[in-house]
Amino acid sequence: MKYQNIENKLFVKHRTNFNKHLKNNSLAIFNSNDEFPRSGDQNFPFKQNCDLFYLTGIDQENTVLLLYPDCPNPLYREVLFLRQTNEHIKVWEGHKYTKAMAENASGIKNIYWIAEFDNILHSIISYADHIYLNTNENDNKAHTVAYRDIRFIGEMKAKYPLHHYERSASIMRQLRETKSEGEIQLVQKACDITRDAFIRVLKFTKPEVTEYEIEAEIIHEFIRQQATGHAYPPIIASGNNANILHYGDNNQICKDNELILMDFGAEYSNYNADLSRTIPVNGRFTPRQKSVYKAVQHVLQESIKLMKPGISGSDYNQQTGELMTEQLIKLKLITMEEVKNQNSGYPAYKKYFMHGISHHLGLDVHDFANRYTSFQQGNLLTCEPGIYIPAEGFGIRLENNIWLTADGNIDLMANTPMEAEEIEEIMNSSTL
Repeated sequence: MKYQNIENKLFVKHRTNFNKHLKNNSLAIFNSNDEFPRSGDQNFPFKQNCDLFYLTGIDQENTVLLLYPDCPNPLYREVLFLRQTNEHIKVWEGHKYTKAMAENASGIKNIYWIAEFDNILHSIISYADHIYLNTNENDNKAHTVAYRDIRFIGEMKAKYPLHHYERSASIMRQLRETKSEGEIQLVQKACDITRDAFIRVLKFTKPEVTEYEIEAEIIHEFIRQQATGHAYPPIIASGNNANILHYGDNNQICKDNELILMDFGAEYSNYNADLSRTIPVNGRFTPRQKSVYKAVQHVLQESIKLMKPGISGSDYNQQTGELMTEQLIKLKLITMEEVKNQNSGYPAYKKYFMHGISHHLGLDVHDFANRYTSFQQGNLLTCEPGIYIPAEGFGIRLENNIWLTADGNIDLMANTPMEAEEIEEIMNSSTL
C-alpha cells in the first residue's frame, strides 16, 4: 500500500458496532474480493472488498474474517485468515502480511493461514444458530458477475443447509452511511490531495493542451502524495464534451474560449474524494460563461445550507430543484410559462440539470447507504449541481464533499478554489 498505516482502533470500533447488531449465537463471515482476470496472464489491479476493509483494515487478497461473539471456544470469537506467504511469493509478488503485521493493522489477535479456514469453521459452525453472509447490495447497480461472495453463499448452503442464514449487508448499510471522525480524517486526506491536483491543473492548462495531458497531471499529483490512484475514471471534458455526463474518452484538444468540466477524485487508504470543477481553457471566463458559473455556484452554496439532518432525500431534491429553476429563469434558459406548465414528474429545470444533486461518499464513491432514509448526523454527502447547455457548447458542474455534524455542515473541500475570480487569478499568475 502507498498510504500511511491507519490506527487499528478504527477497525476495532467498527467490529464492535457490527457485533452489536447480530442475533444471539450468530457467526458472520466476510471474504476479500476476487482477483479478476484481465487478459492473458494478467489480472486487474486488486481492490479490496469495502466491507472487509471497513472491519479489518486488511488490504490483501485471499483474506477471510470470521466473527462469532458467542463462540464456546474463545479462540474463535474473532478470527482473521490470511494467505500464507513463501519464498516464491516473496520473490515474485513482494509484500504480504505476516501474522504480526496483520494483528497490528486490524487489532485482531487470533490469526491463521487461509488453509486452516475450512477446518476451523467446521469445528464451530454446528454451535451457531445463525450465519451472516455478505453480498454487494449497493442498489446503484445490479452486478451480473458471480463474484466471490455469491459463490461462497452457494458453498455454505450446500454444506450447512439447516442453519438460519442472515444478511450482513443490512447491518453494513446502516453502519457505513454514518462516518466517524477517523474515517473523515482519511477522506479529508483524499480531498486535500485532490485539491493539490486541481491547483496543479490550473497552473498547467492553456489552449491546445489535450484532455489526456490534464489527466496525466492529476495522476502525477495523486501518486506523488501516496494516493492509490483515481477514485473513479476521471472526466476531463472540454467544450461540448461536458454535456456527456459520463464522458471518459479524455482525448480531445482543449480550444481557446472553451470551458473544461473536470470530475475527479483521489483514493487514499480506500476512502474517496469526489470533486467537480469547471475552468476556462485560456484562463478567463466569458461574461456568459461566468454568469452560468455563478448560477451553479449559487445553487451549490444554498443547497449545502439545506443539507441538514432530518431532511428527506426527496424533499432535498425538490428544494434544490426550486433553487435551480430560479437560476435558469434568470439565465433565460427556461420561462415562467414553462415552469407553470411543467410535468411534475419531469420539471422544466431537468432539461439543463438532469442528474441528482447528491450521493453518499466513503469507501465507495457512491457509498453504501439507504436512499430512502432522511439525512442524518454523520452522513458524508456530495453536493454537485450543474447546468448543461449543448446549444452553447459548454456545461458547468461544481461539486464539494460535505460532512453533516451536530454543529452544522463541514465542507471537506472548503480550501479547494471555486470562486471564478480565484481560478482566473491562479491560471494567469502561476506556471508549473
